[in-house]
Amino acid sequence: MIGSVSLRIIIVSVFLIMVNVSAIAAVGALDIIRRADEIRSPNKPFRYTVTVLEYNDGVEKEENKQILDISMRFMKPENGMPADARSLARFIYPPRDKGNVMLSDWYDLWFYTPTLRRPMPISREQRLVGQISNGDVIVTNFEYSYSATLVGDKPCGESFCYELVLLRKSDAVTYPKIIYLVERESYHPYQASYYSMDDKLLKTVQYENFQMVLGEMRPMKIVVRDAKHSKGYSVMEYSDVRFESLPESNFTREYIQRGVK
Repeated sequence: MIGSVSLRIIIVSVFLIMVNVSAIAAVGALDIIRRADEIRSPNKPFRYTVTVLEYNDGVEKEENKQILDISMRFMKPENGMPADARSLARFIYPPRDKGNVMLSDWYDLWFYTPTLRRPMPISREQRLVGQISNGDVIVTNFEYSYSATLVGDKPCGESFCYELVLLRKSDAVTYPKIIYLVERESYHPYQASYYSMDDKLLKTVQYENFQMVLGEMRPMKIVVRDAKHSKGYSVMEYSDVRFESLPESNFTREYIQRGVK
């Protein structure tokens, strides 16, 4: 029969093992989303063009096409430099929208058009085109915005993915919960499913068409499917991705009122 002292030693040992496994899983989850973040966007200021398309029953709706020219000033803290997360989205197409600008400063978003006296705050959840919201066209850093838990592995396409549950760290983050699939071998983001506060599926994002861009295989196409609109979906296609370092002053409300280049 096991004595009380031996039993206590066993219980403590099991507890320490459970704590250690939990810590390893937490570190693993952080490393996974960090590496996937680095694939979705470089840790340097860069610029890209995104073409947003809407499809209904597989047919493109040309009248809803949008093209934006976006500068990202996104940097994680490195070599004594502070973190930064700002973006500037210039509307290029259709012609009627040319001159419109969206400015993102961490979780705050403003819209400006020459007909306004000053930039106005807008919601990231507001629809831009089809299933695409304002916040979708701007790269989100999951490491900063969400706490991650690794829950296991799951088949995805022709390989296996890590399955993570992401819970937002702040109410300022648009979506409360994400189920995130990341390919095990490559750390390529595979799929992100976004959920509401009451745990209802809102939309699913699929990462596709990986190409060698800025030194990494990166997704150049994202397909967004709204849970309520099964026949329709939207696509974001990325092009002309390059490094570009704009001064901090370009990412301010005062600057976009003077005209953005």
